[in-house]
Amino acid sequence: MLDIAEELHRWVEQGRDFAVATVVAVGGSAPRRPGAALAVDAGGTVIGSVSGGCVEGAVYELCRQSLEDGETVLERFGYSDEDAFAVGLTCGGVIDILVTPVRAADPARPAVAAALAAAARGETAAVARIVSGPTDLLGRALVVRPDGSRTGGFGGHPELDRTAAAEADAFLDAGRTGTLEIGEQGSRCGAPLTLLIESSVPAPRMIVFGAIDFASALVRAGRFLGYHVTVCDARPVFATPARFPDADDIVVEWPHEYLRRTEVDARTVLCVLTHDAKFDIPLLKLALRLPVAYVGAMGSRRTHLDRNARLREVGVSDLELARLRSPIGLDLGARTPEETALSIAAEIVATRHGGTGASLTGAHTPIHHDGPTAPAGRIGSVA
Repeated sequence: MLDIAEELHRWVEQGRDFAVATVVAVGGSAPRRPGAALAVDAGGTVIGSVSGGCVEGAVYELCRQSLEDGETVLERFGYSDEDAFAVGLTCGGVIDILVTPVRAADPARPAVAAALAAAARGETAAVARIVSGPTDLLGRALVVRPDGSRTGGFGGHPELDRTAAAEADAFLDAGRTGTLEIGEQGSRCGAPLTLLIESSVPAPRMIVFGAIDFASALVRAGRFLGYHVTVCDARPVFATPARFPDADDIVVEWPHEYLRRTEVDARTVLCVLTHDAKFDIPLLKLALRLPVAYVGAMGSRRTHLDRNARLREVGVSDLELARLRSPIGLDLGARTPEETALSIAAEIVATRHGGTGASLTGAHTPIHHDGPTAPAGRIGSVA
């Protein structure tokens, strides 16, 4: 539900009652991942999505019913060969959806409200909810923050609260969303309880080096994909808010000096568009030794070969060079800045999820991949 936190936070502040349906688990070719949510308020207004359209109508009705009777339910939707017109996933997958009422009198509302407020502000927090187990625990929630503070809980089960908090901490460290099974009293063995843990982490960073026209298009693509985008260039005449109105930050500094002092992590994407050796070589020498998700550099194939030779001269190893995506982007035949930005963005997505970049037409590979790193955006997700 944290993927629609901003809208739901507004509903909470407006005092609205609502029910939220959250994808708990998926199998096969399901279109949305755990954590995806749809919510319905008492007036029938709906936000979000859980399936890309296949089961939204049925889930909408489940939410309306949950609001009326106050019951938390877990529903499975799949494909039926016997009745192709039955409510289900026409793509052949299976999804489990948890539907929880969030009304003024519900005990979980304060914890849900705290989780939504944190996610809406872009803060780091995790919320744990019981998917299956004793009926008196269904619908309750526990919010955990990096400083160890908590909101909510599972109603007089301190050991369960401690175990859930410890597991939520682990999910939060990895930026993950998913389920796990624990014992009813909080032991880590046995499986009468299933927890859904959703993590909210700040947006991942995209740092674009080189304030050129291609960078302007890439900034827009990065924002569209959910990145916090920084543009860095040593030339103040080019690195201006007027030229990059969509950037979150604009930095006028030598690229390698800025990269050395700024914070990056395993989700950070670095796009080097300067294709000027005096900028590229010291920048890439540093970038290829950082634990980031992606390093790409713009330039022709001739520029690429020259750049690799220069990087070897300054001590960059072949193993480090193997991390460099150069020439940057997928082969889309791109020419314009916008097309080139699409090519780069497509390569970033393929790298993140383990995609091949090949056409799906005629292929026999999975459409949806469980990639090596968490997706961009606030909610990390692992099936």
